[in-house]
Amino acid sequence: MASLFAGKVLVVNNSARDELDTERELGRSLENKVLLLYFGAAECPRCREFSPLLRDFFVRLTDEFYVERASQLVLVYVSRDETEEKQSRFLKTMPKRWLSLPFKDDFKRELELRFAVADVPAVVVLKPNGDVIAGNAVDEIRRLGPACFRNWQEAAELVDRNFLLAEDFDELARRSLTEPLRRLKYKLSKKTEEEEGEEPC
Repeated sequence: MASLFAGKVLVVNNSARDELDTERELGRSLENKVLLLYFGAAECPRCREFSPLLRDFFVRLTDEFYVERASQLVLVYVSRDETEEKQSRFLKTMPKRWLSLPFKDDFKRELELRFAVADVPAVVVLKPNGDVIAGNAVDEIRRLGPACFRNWQEAAELVDRNFLLAEDFDELARRSLTEPLRRLKYKLSKKTEEEEGEEPC
């Protein structure tokens, strides 16, 4: 997916205004994730109605308050705002994990043409390789909420980050501060169970 934004800059939505501009940074942020391109404008009445739904949708899938592990999801805001100030003001009300194209970047228009976006709001859902899962998922998000992510995840054929090979698990366990205590407790309780299960001679 980083190839879609090759040579471009994505701005991280936080107060420091960090920028992802190297191939490595973009790759790390976008690889093995479902990508949402949100075409919208702060002044658009339909966007004003939809944006809070999208914010809640995104937060419920990526915030550890709601989920044990953040979903493999990334969102890039493609602004149709009239001024940079309006874009900035809008983004301040949105999650810090959102990315956006710089206001003056003409690539926004290229994306609109590429994905045939005529009206806003529009949410284009892409696989990690850039293939389109949904041309406009606005109605699906309204109707199903976070549940629709499961369908996208399957369609995108993401590599499940929760899957760990045995050696990976052992490596993680060795790094845990409580690992020695857990092992000791497990061995003691296992011995106790074995001893209880033995019949007297």
